[in-house]
Amino acid sequence: EVQLVESGGGSVQIGGSLRLSCTASGLPFDDSDMGWYRQAPGKTCELVSLISSDGTAAYGDSVKGRFTISKDNAKNTLYLQMNSLKPEDTAMYYCAAEDDDCYGPVTDYNYVGQGTQVTVSS
Repeated sequence: EVQLVESGGGSVQIGGSLRLSCTASGLPFDDSDMGWYRQAPGKTCELVSLISSDGTAAYGDSVKGRFTISKDNAKNTLYLQMNSLKPEDTAMYYCAAEDDDCYGPVTDYNYVGQGTQVTVSS
């Protein structure tokens, strides 16, 4: 059974930083493309970042230059370092074993975690 467990969310002030983690089990993490997605209440899924099995990273336009995705294959853990946070970054953040843009509500994806809430305020 594939399990993805996110952690690291919380409340932070504008301009602050957070690091999200996603620990994976039940899948070949080394060979898996992974992604971070976010969804705010009343809004559609938004791709945050992807990382392929070879380490190639891609970012959504709204987070480029502020967020960094990484994988630690030895720990089966995916990370998202978020800097210079803005109120519009407020959302539930999900990690998923995906390699593409959103294709529907992220909670409907086959392999997705339970999410971790990020709230940015003044």
